[in-house]
Amino acid sequence: MKIDIQQLSAADKQQWLQYAIAPRPICLASTIDAEGRVNLSPFSFFNMFSTDPAVVIFSPSRRVRDNTTKHTLENVLEVPEVVIHICDYDMVQQISLSSCEYPKGTDEFIKAGFTKEPATLVRPPMVKEAKIKMECRVLEVKSLGEKPGAGQLVLAEILCMHVSEEILNAAGRIDQLKLQLVARLGGDWYCAVNERNLFQVAKPNVQLGIGIDNLPPAIRNSAILTGNNLGQLANVHSMPTIDPAFYDDQLKNIFQYYSLNPDDMEKELHLYAKQLLSEGAVEKAWQVLLAL
Repeated sequence: MKIDIQQLSAADKQQWLQYAIAPRPICLASTIDAEGRVNLSPFSFFNMFSTDPAVVIFSPSRRVRDNTTKHTLENVLEVPEVVIHICDYDMVQQISLSSCEYPKGTDEFIKAGFTKEPATLVRPPMVKEAKIKMECRVLEVKSLGEKPGAGQLVLAEILCMHVSEEILNAAGRIDQLKLQLVARLGGDWYCAVNERNLFQVAKPNVQLGIGIDNLPPAIRNSAILTGNNLGQLANVHSMPTIDPAFYDDQLKNIFQYYSLNPDDMEKELHLYAKQLLSEGAVEKAWQVLLAL
C-alpha cells in the first residue's frame, strides 16, 4: 500500500505519521510569558539533537483543527526560556491532563496537580515531581510553515539538569531500569519502558563487525535464523574459529540423534543457535554453528 502523503489532508497526514513514527519520547515543557503567567504542556515531537552544545528540540506545532498556535510557542517567543521535564510512568496521567487546551492564563500546574519548584537559572518554574528536569535557554524558534500542523521548532540549549537520586545506579548514573520512561504512539496509545521490554544490543563502536555478507553461506541463507540473528552473528570483529575446548551437552545430543541426517542436523543446530542468540550468548552460538 502506497500512501501519497502530499495528497492527504493535514488530519490524515497526522494520523498516518504519528502511528508510524513511534515511540516518541515525551517532554513536559514549562514556560512563562512576559506578564509572568506560567504554562505547562507536553510534547512528543521532542528529542535530543546535540550533546556539545547540549541541545534539545521540541515542536509546539500549529493546531491541525483550526491552525491556531499554542501558548507554549507564544511564551518562548516572549521569554526565551523553558524547563524540559522527562515523562515517566508515575506521572503520565497528570501529564496527559496538562495537555488540555485551557484558556490562556490557566495554571496547568494546578489543573494537573503538580508542585511548582523554582528553577535556578531560568524564569519558568520546575515540576517538583519530575525525576529529570532540564533548565534551558531557547536559542531559536524555527517555523516550518503557517499551515495547519506545521511544526514550530524550539531549539533549546540545556544549561543544567536536576536528576532524582532514586533513579541512579551505584555508579551515580541514570539506571534505565529505574527511570520507567513513557513514550507516545498514535491516537491514545502509549508505551512504558520497563524491565519486561528492555533489552541490550551490542554496539559496534570502534571495531567493525564483519558484516552479514561475510557470513558462511549456510548461515547467511538459513531458513531458521532471522535478520536479527544474522546481525548478532555478523557483529563480531573477526570470523570465529572452532574452539577445541568447547563442550555443550545439547550440542552433543544433536550430534548423537541426527548424525545420520545432515539436513536435520543443520536444522537442529540452527534452532539451538537461535535459542542461544535470544539469550545473548553470541560466542556460544558461533561454536554451535561451526560444529557442522
